[in-house]
Amino acid sequence: MTIDEGDHRTLALWAADCAERVLPYFEAERPNDSRPRDGIEAARAWVRDEIGVSEARDAAFAAHAAARDVERSAAREAARAAGHAAATAHVADHAPHAGTYAVKAAAATADAAADTTAPESEREWQRRQLPKHLRPVAFGDRETD
Repeated sequence: MTIDEGDHRTLALWAADCAERVLPYFEAERPNDSRPRDGIEAARAWVRDEIGVSEARDAAFAAHAAARDVERSAAREAARAAGHAAATAHVADHAPHAGTYAVKAAAATADAAADTTAPESEREWQRRQLPKHLRPVAFGDRETD
């Protein structure tokens, strides 16, 4: 599917929203490390034409580096989600990865051990946030309606 500039920006905002929902998992482990939060903000700043793609890519690389600096998987996956959100400015194909890592972060929490529906609930929230015509981009052949 070919997407236009408006859809690209919609996907970047969606990816940022997905990453922001799980950001607390990272910040609980590394409260003074702003790299994932900066990545999420970079995605949004790119949408607002406040930064260019290269700045967003730098923020993506930094968020991914933050992921390598943590122990807990929920924190790591949350930072990866933020990295992919920022990278969506460069290539829209990063947006689905932001969603996938957000689901992985939700699944990796201690609460998710007791609530096996956490990943499905997170994915359903994500699906509802996107316009129908972009759901196949984010969810591939898993999207049926």
